[in-house]
Amino acid sequence: MKRREYLKNSALASTAVAFGLPTQESYGYTGPKDGDLQSALEILELWDKKPEHELEIYSAIYEALATDKQASFAAVVQSEKVQKLCRQHEVIHLGGPMLGCLSADGAKVWVRTTKPAQVEVKIQVENEERVFGPVSSTLESDLTAVVEVKGLPAGVSSAYRVFVDGKELVTSAKTEITTPAADPSVHARVAIGTCQHRWGLGHLGLAETLLERNPLGMLMYGDVAVQDRRDDLGMHRADYALRDFHKAWRNIVAQTPVYTSWDDHDYFDNDLSGIPKGYTDADRRGVRRVYTQAWNNEYYGLGDKSGGVFHHATIGPCDVIMTDNRYFRENKGEKNSFLGAEQMAWLKQTLLSCRAPFIILSCGTMWSDYVSKAKDSWGTWDPEGREEILSFIEENSIAGVLLISGDRHGARGFKIPRESGYHFYEFEPASLGGRSGPPATSKKWETQLYGFDNKFAFGEFTFDLSNHDDPTVTYRLVEAGGKELYEIALKRSELTPI
Repeated sequence: MKRREYLKNSALASTAVAFGLPTQESYGYTGPKDGDLQSALEILELWDKKPEHELEIYSAIYEALATDKQASFAAVVQSEKVQKLCRQHEVIHLGGPMLGCLSADGAKVWVRTTKPAQVEVKIQVENEERVFGPVSSTLESDLTAVVEVKGLPAGVSSAYRVFVDGKELVTSAKTEITTPAADPSVHARVAIGTCQHRWGLGHLGLAETLLERNPLGMLMYGDVAVQDRRDDLGMHRADYALRDFHKAWRNIVAQTPVYTSWDDHDYFDNDLSGIPKGYTDADRRGVRRVYTQAWNNEYYGLGDKSGGVFHHATIGPCDVIMTDNRYFRENKGEKNSFLGAEQMAWLKQTLLSCRAPFIILSCGTMWSDYVSKAKDSWGTWDPEGREEILSFIEENSIAGVLLISGDRHGARGFKIPRESGYHFYEFEPASLGGRSGPPATSKKWETQLYGFDNKFAFGEFTFDLSNHDDPTVTYRLVEAGGKELYEIALKRSELTPI
């Protein structure tokens, strides 16, 4: 079933598409669970019609990766069909460029090539062309290369070009790196959200709205791209390849650095964590390896030996701490562990090391217990661990902490009251995929700030440091098309435990 057939499923669909604001319900489409090739092709054409050769190339990639659960992109290199189609249509890369690891003077550029190659990035800086790289994409790196770009001026958007074995990569996306402004009075934005799944990645209207607001970076911390592939590493890779064929996705990541963690669906499957029953540590490590080669974070957990994908970064005026609530989760009988001892120690040390005015602390599932009776989140699994974190922040007077979460489809915000009289703020824009989930609001949730469902929307923090003594952060929930559904401004002093 192609996109045009979806449009027949609802009287609302033509109006929604005309305004670029469709929902899954408008299409009568809830997302394929079987993950077969036909479903993938339907998703590719859900938002815009693809050239026939792109569908052919993706089909050939999928077929190569479907040959074995352990299939890597080496199977794509070995596929005569894939390579012939790529030569015929002059395709030299399968994914990217994708930005990550923004610094004061640059960023890192991730690219996945069609075969082992040398990747370079070229940028014109002050009438001089600078060349970064080459970096090799290899079979061991799953055909990925990450090129570090440095030495760019502050607060400037610098266009870049990518070359694969000396041939310039052609893309319709704008390719530029925007560094943070040196002037602290210049407002800076960071976008956040979860639960795009596979079907939300191609939403051109959402991508356009996000890019119009010029965020310095985008945090995506769960249920992005891969859908319930368990230990089938070939299909994990097929879903990441599907991600990289979406125009909307390419437009975002070619000019907006992305920072990621995972949740249940891109880990193994719904509500699964740790080493799921029937699987092994080797399966868990295999899923992690595919993940680390598909993204562009500075680092992933404690490395290959200890595992995990948590990490810390600085984006302009904020420290970003992205936790991993899946890899280390354990049921220890009387006491469960949500993050594991090593990650908990890392988190405390990292919180104390933060120097930016604000801290964004993410968790793939919800911090609070209001929605779904805390199903699959802190309140059910490890309330003691959550209390340990929140108490640690209070006891050390760590200022400017903003909690963000996901998993429960829809978008909500809450205050989390504390016995001390302080309260944390939690923002949960699990709305990148436009899906409805549990109730968006409830009269019983006395400390709820807002609630929406069945809307394609992202969260956004705007930082204003013009008042050096008490800087401000404004949170907004922004719908595709630009409508601001919710807004709250908070001073740093309001986010400082007494």
